[in-house]
Amino acid sequence: METLQSLGMALGLASLAGLNLYLTVFVTGLAIQQGWIDVAITHPDLVILGHPVVLIVTGVLYLLEFFADKVPWVDSLWDAVHTVIRPIGAALLAIRVLGNPDPVFDVVVALLGGSVALMVHGMKAGTRLVVNHSPEPFSNIGLSLAEDAAVIGGLALIRHDPVLALIVFSILLLAICYFGPILYRAAKVQLWLVWKKIGSPAGEQPAAELTPSLPAEFDVIFHGANVAGEKIAWTAPCVSGSARGISGNLFGHLIATDEQPAKLWFVAHRGWRKFSIQLDLAGYKVAHEPKFLSENLVLYSLEKAPKYLFVFNRTEGPLVSAVATSLRDRIGVPAPEPLPEPAL
Repeated sequence: METLQSLGMALGLASLAGLNLYLTVFVTGLAIQQGWIDVAITHPDLVILGHPVVLIVTGVLYLLEFFADKVPWVDSLWDAVHTVIRPIGAALLAIRVLGNPDPVFDVVVALLGGSVALMVHGMKAGTRLVVNHSPEPFSNIGLSLAEDAAVIGGLALIRHDPVLALIVFSILLLAICYFGPILYRAAKVQLWLVWKKIGSPAGEQPAAELTPSLPAEFDVIFHGANVAGEKIAWTAPCVSGSARGISGNLFGHLIATDEQPAKLWFVAHRGWRKFSIQLDLAGYKVAHEPKFLSENLVLYSLEKAPKYLFVFNRTEGPLVSAVATSLRDRIGVPAPEPLPEPAL
């Protein structure tokens, strides 16, 4: 039982350090310094966390993180800096919890503790990248406060029942492993959009011309699914939005064919699997929606579901306009009327 309690404490502290290292160390040290918990016999190596210098340093750093964590994009920059710091801090905490004179044991514990913290840190950083796509700052503030509450609640759980904490944190890590690939794809798309936004040239972009060229890897996917042998009219690289039959955040190509009625394909790689879907556009309308980081192509119908969303980077506004115009011509839908100017 004592071993399970130590493992629960080590796993819990490593996980919480991946979420917020400074708050984890500060609250733990404060509890030790104030005598709320007694680790002098069970985990003597943790007593150092209650030293005044440690409390002052971690308190100041947490105060900085408290404000940085609530500003969009500043929080992502802070997370980038702490990609190394949090796993190292978690490794040191795990070693001190399981204190063992064997250097080999210390190395193994450090690697495991650092890996756990890196997983949690990756989940946090990825979530922040996705949330930063929204223009309002309130979601960042709410998420930051929820993370702080989770750290304090996790420490209280470790104090109350380390074995239960071992079970809870193990389940959370399994959940991260399951949802991690989805979050990774979303974060990857956000980073790509930010990079393209930063590197986009100033001024109006020239008109784009649609071409039927298709990279070899996607050409193989399309012709494997195109059993009718339809001829390609044009293609456009984009990222998928989540809809029925389509996973979100997949880098792929839209493909229009010359045959009637108008049809559209989306082909992509999903991990090691090939992915293709044919969209019947009958009854659909087309909209081009410029956003802060992206140019979105939306296919929707008032009578049918689902709504399809395809994301392009900010440098490809002319390409999205050309795609939208072509699709409207193919399905016989006029361009949307501009909104009237408000009366003065």
